[in-house]
Amino acid sequence: MLDLRAHFSRFREADPDRLHLAAHSHHYWPDVAGEAQIAAFDDAARLADGKWGHVLGPLWQACQAHVARVLSLPDTGSVVFAQNTFELWLRLLSCLPTDRPLRILATDGEFHSFNRLSRRLAEDGLVALETVPVEPFATFAERFADAAREGGHDLVLFSQVLFGSGFVVDPLEEVVAAVRDAETFVVIDGYHGFMARPTDLSRLAGRVFYMSGGYKYVMAGEGAAFMHCPPGYGERPRATGWYAAFGALTQRQAGTVPYARDGFRFMGATFDPTALYRFDAVMAWLDGLGIDAGRVHAHAIACQEAFCEGLAEADAPIGERDLVLPLSETRRGNFLGFRRADAAALQERLAAARIVTDSRGDVLRIGFGLYHVADEAREAAHRVARALAA
Repeated sequence: MLDLRAHFSRFREADPDRLHLAAHSHHYWPDVAGEAQIAAFDDAARLADGKWGHVLGPLWQACQAHVARVLSLPDTGSVVFAQNTFELWLRLLSCLPTDRPLRILATDGEFHSFNRLSRRLAEDGLVALETVPVEPFATFAERFADAAREGGHDLVLFSQVLFGSGFVVDPLEEVVAAVRDAETFVVIDGYHGFMARPTDLSRLAGRVFYMSGGYKYVMAGEGAAFMHCPPGYGERPRATGWYAAFGALTQRQAGTVPYARDGFRFMGATFDPTALYRFDAVMAWLDGLGIDAGRVHAHAIACQEAFCEGLAEADAPIGERDLVLPLSETRRGNFLGFRRADAAALQERLAAARIVTDSRGDVLRIGFGLYHVADEAREAAHRVARALAA
């Protein structure tokens, strides 16, 4: 049994009575993340202005290498970092035509960063947005692929793991292959997939953009979103920052704006690099322990199963009967979704009992991470049962 609870002492001891079951949202940070936070301050004090040579040199390259290793990318230089995925969306959309409404194909289950932005652009006629319903899940991949084959899209987007339900789109290659127009941008939102499920982009690296970050399953906190950028797509984003010219700042900035050929072409401007310190430290720690996305996923599944067993033992008001995706569904991410009309009310009752969960629409989401163990998940189910029965 994988038991890493001792490595999360700062978060666990800060509030021992808190039962944190929202590992799909804000993971606890391992203690090495706190040490990295201090290292960022110490480097700033030691190097002052010179810290950027370290941040955009060895630290940046180490973070790129972590991402490339997990995703089996052939080139670490294709990875660029930003404060959040919303920034990346703005930069990515700034590559597309402006002389007509953009035609975008997506699902109706995308996260708010894209959903809100695309709907707002559609209100002004700047985007023609077509969405494919994610349910029924059994036919989603086929239905989405059929829509993609229609062609004529500027951008095709889908999530690797749908944030509202935990449903996994698999295999990725078949969905991507359905996009017939070579110039169409294909984007995979991998925020619930990166370090949550094994992901091999080696055959897709030249075709798709892939977004994710450190806030969730990396356990490194906010501020370290990233994007893999395939060569030949989005070579001159309009929403670029002065850091994209970091290597030529002493030269006169005139004439046609130059761009890097790798992922650095999507760079923004001045940012807080502390998140990269945490990202590097946590990813290096996991790698040192031999923990990859496959082990993380297997651990989460074991905790999910123990939790559901505990709910049954305690005769809880929620149970397997309410699951959006049954335990037998292998296309499932690292959290459980319980479909209930009173999901928001259930979340509030659990919060009152110091149990952290969240809800999205009519789905109560409960997730597990490396700071849980299966036995603790079973005990957590009993506590949840008591809180909801009170």
